Amino acid sequence: MTEYDTVILTMKRSRITITLQEAIVADLDRLVDGERIRNRSHAVEYLLTQTMKPRIQTAFILAGGKGVRMKPFTHELPKSLLPVRGKPILEHQIDLLRNADIRNIIILIGHLGEKIKAHFGDGGKFGVSLTYLEQKEKEIGTAYALQYAEHALADKPFLAMYGDVLAEINVRDLIAHHTAAGATATVALTSIKYPSFYGVAKLRGEKITQFLEKPREHEELSRVISAGIFCFEPSVFKTIGTKQAAALERDVFPKLAAEGKLNGYLFEGKWFDIGTRDIYARAIKEWR
Repeated sequence: MTEYDTVILTMKRSRITITLQEAIVADLDRLVDGERIRNRSHAVEYLLTQTMKPRIQTAFILAGGKGVRMKPFTHELPKSLLPVRGKPILEHQIDLLRNADIRNIIILIGHLGEKIKAHFGDGGKFGVSLTYLEQKEKEIGTAYALQYAEHALADKPFLAMYGDVLAEINVRDLIAHHTAAGATATVALTSIKYPSFYGVAKLRGEKITQFLEKPREHEELSRVISAGIFCFEPSVFKTIGTKQAAALERDVFPKLAAEGKLNGYLFEGKWFDIGTRDIYARAIKEWR
């Protein structure tokens, strides 16, 4: 048994017996690749999680940053309200979540946060229910930001994402793989040519064995990086701690990786981390 199998088996499972047509069994076997789908049983579980209501039904969006590198645009608007193809970045994110049947969304606001509230209100016009949390401190880390929402998450698994990310990602598939993996956290991953400005992951199958934030060129583990979208179990709060500057990629993910509790979900769709004016210009041009 591998270390990865040990993590999988920590989830409680019940044995059942089913009878299927041979053609359906053949279709199941075609899903099995030994890594993302390990066997027939896993294939059945994966397909069920895809078709049933997602286990994760709440999302937390971190939209409280100042967007310093996006000035002068962010003098008047918070970064998450900057338009791309006629919609604010945050509206694209809400569409993505709603289409995955995640309709309970908590948004952390800070810099010009009142404009986010004025635009989206209670979320009714966008087919979701929105709750706002005010970021009290001017500067906080991404892990500490999660502490703001802990009381609102009702001790249930949740999805989190950064408020400046645009991604073509199948959220239902992400959640299904997180559920099947039994990890404390699953990080959506993409690959880029120059990873040194991001959190970089080393993978074995779907398991992240090492995670390093903003590595120097000689320290790079791979070209696979965090895409700023995550699934978490409530147990993640035991790892976060209370340091105001604590960051997910620097202080939480390396610990979870070392403990065998960090899963990775690699996707191939377009991805933009809109942190600079150059990336923003490219997103406007290339986003569909």
